[in-house]
Amino acid sequence: MADERLQDRIARLERERHDADRDYNQALTGVDRATLTRPDLPHPPPPYDETMLGAINSAWDILPSGAPPVDGSLKGRLRGFVWRLIGPALETQRRFNSALVDHLNRNAAAHREAAKAAATTIELIGHHVDRLIEFQSRLVQYLQTVTLYVDTRDRQVGGQALILNEGLSAISDDWLKRWESLAAREQRFMSRVSDLDDLRVTASLAQQATLTLKREVERLLEHASAISAGQKPAGPPPDLESFKYVGFEEAFRGSPEEIRRRLASYLPHFEGLSDVLDIGCGRGEFLELLRERGISARGLDLNHEMAEASRARGLDVVEADALTYLRNLEDASIGGLFAAQVVEHLEPAYLMQLLETALHKIRPGGAIVLETINTACWVAFFESYIRDLTHVRPLHPETLQYLLRASGFHGVTIEYRSPVPDAERLQPVLSPPGLPAEIADFVETINSNVEKLNSRLYTHMDYAVIAHR
Repeated sequence: MADERLQDRIARLERERHDADRDYNQALTGVDRATLTRPDLPHPPPPYDETMLGAINSAWDILPSGAPPVDGSLKGRLRGFVWRLIGPALETQRRFNSALVDHLNRNAAAHREAAKAAATTIELIGHHVDRLIEFQSRLVQYLQTVTLYVDTRDRQVGGQALILNEGLSAISDDWLKRWESLAAREQRFMSRVSDLDDLRVTASLAQQATLTLKREVERLLEHASAISAGQKPAGPPPDLESFKYVGFEEAFRGSPEEIRRRLASYLPHFEGLSDVLDIGCGRGEFLELLRERGISARGLDLNHEMAEASRARGLDVVEADALTYLRNLEDASIGGLFAAQVVEHLEPAYLMQLLETALHKIRPGGAIVLETINTACWVAFFESYIRDLTHVRPLHPETLQYLLRASGFHGVTIEYRSPVPDAERLQPVLSPPGLPAEIADFVETINSNVEKLNSRLYTHMDYAVIAHR
């Protein structure tokens, strides 16, 4: 499968290289075809014709001497008459000639400069076009040489890559051989570790079985002796299977140190109280914590091996049924009641009778704490609850809270415990900034569903219902 993915990737890269070569060649051909050629620029304009300008400047004044003299003679009077007839027209013509000559003189210089500027501009444009054509020609030559340069670099890099690939292949082969060797060793090691774990569990069970067998044989002899003498046996008949549940506790519930650490947070609920009763005390972890705080307490457990193990550590433990024991107590005779991982072992009718009886036996102000598996958390249900064959009925947190309230307890609260580690919960999808709106909405929907699943699957493994008399 890995080789197929590698071949597909190589083929895809080869196709991309061919496409890039084609696009490059097409672009180079386009640049070559777009190279400029020198256009036919216009000739400079002819010079301004000033041939007649001097003659015009000399001949414009048609009345150089001004108006003719007028006197009393016949000629003088005749000249005056004639001047009055044609003089105004000649003056007007003279003024026009003056303005026209002035205009021609003023624009002659401007026309000379315009022609000079046009000739200079045409020359500069021609020079610029020549340089642009030279640049484009050199650019095409450069682009043509780039292809050969890149090809030679590719051959160099390809040779180096070939050497590198051969080296990596050799290292990979050696690494794979070492990995296979390590994997085989790890498999053998894990097999041995598994065998050692099985051996440890078997040895522990054998030790428990041996001690149980010794004690139960002694009890069996005492039981048989009492029956043969016509006397009532001092206790219940021997239970030769009780040691198995001790081993189950060791294997799945946790070590005594871990249980002590988990139960220590319940101690504040029993501060200032006395005569606390621990129902289903097991190995006595909570009884030891109470003793260390100076709180008097007694434990109950139906499992003979559990009770024996607790009594061996100097704890006051009675091997008895909880409801029967409570009914035989005087009312208001105990300061508090504690039961961890017990109520899920009880039938509903038995549990309700136990809670109602406990209400009468606990002194006013006393506390009751019931811890059990949080079966509302699916992980806790499938990994903890159904593992134990002695579990009878799962209890939803709100159900146990209601039963305590209905039995007459007040201040009933739920305390969730042992949260599922974040690393074991479903992880949300990261949403980096800049995602398209459609993808961002899709990611948000996924994360919303992840949050809903976490709220059902991965919450808290246990819970405790705490109330007061």
